[in-house]
Amino acid sequence: MKLGVFTVLLANKSFEEALKYLHDLGVEAVEIGTGGFPGKAHANPDELLADENKLNEFKDLLKKYNMQISALSCHGNPVHPQKEIADAFHKDFEKTVLLAEKLGVDRVITFSGCPGDSPGSKYPNWVTCPWPDDFLKILDYQWNEVLIPYWEKAVKFANDHGVNKICLEMHPGFCVYNPETLLKLRAAVGDTIGANYDPSHLFWQGIDPVASIRKLGPAIYHFHAKDTRIDKLNTAVNGVLDTKHYGDEINRSWIFRTVGYGHDYQVWKDIVSNLRMVGYDYVMSIEHEDSLMSPNEGLQKAIAFLKEVMIFESKGEMWWA
Repeated sequence: MKLGVFTVLLANKSFEEALKYLHDLGVEAVEIGTGGFPGKAHANPDELLADENKLNEFKDLLKKYNMQISALSCHGNPVHPQKEIADAFHKDFEKTVLLAEKLGVDRVITFSGCPGDSPGSKYPNWVTCPWPDDFLKILDYQWNEVLIPYWEKAVKFANDHGVNKICLEMHPGFCVYNPETLLKLRAAVGDTIGANYDPSHLFWQGIDPVASIRKLGPAIYHFHAKDTRIDKLNTAVNGVLDTKHYGDEINRSWIFRTVGYGHDYQVWKDIVSNLRMVGYDYVMSIEHEDSLMSPNEGLQKAIAFLKEVMIFESKGEMWWA
């Protein structure tokens, strides 16, 4: 495995400054935002696709600091019910695919998206229960009339341009939010669809990382190293569904933490070991969204923690058996 970082937390640094900083910390790979929610601080597809010199300078910086691109990320909602919003996210996705083609990167990360409840909707409608029956009608519309047709076309576009792994982050609020929904979309549109496995969004849903990693197996295409701390006192009163602002840490049922501050070494060692057992031997990309720590401190603690739990070398021959 390789230690990576999602560079959006270093958006205040130039691309070269970010690469040097990460290289000096022992990071081997970078995940780069190219639009959508992550922004384009370090890679603007419009500029890099239009100017061969800028593209070559970008590549040269990666070589200078011996850094691999693990994926390009353009998380968004390309099936948003407001067309202008959906179109903006969709354009970012297509430009990201075209840039990935130029860079020889085969993985693009985004969200599945979430439509509204009907063609005339203004806002997404995330369904979480089957009753009253209206909710099942919404799901049928969302999946069969919007989501599956969209991703059938998106998969073809990606494949036509050398991207064979669309890594969907399973995130509540979108139609794909757990292993079951990820595999449902994958079954409908093909194995170009896989998971950007981020345990932080699964922990608070009550999903066990070992069980879900084993269920997804070869459908895991990328990994976000981010943790969540469940507040047992608040959860005991209100459960895990929580709409309070992320900054209201003391009252929330859960908050995002840097790795090691939500779950201990054994949990993360089990995650790493099971990733290897199902054949994932790629990058663990640190995503920092810990509101109790600065980006610098949270990142450095995450790097130190993961160096203790990750498995970097090939396992070699089983010489004892």
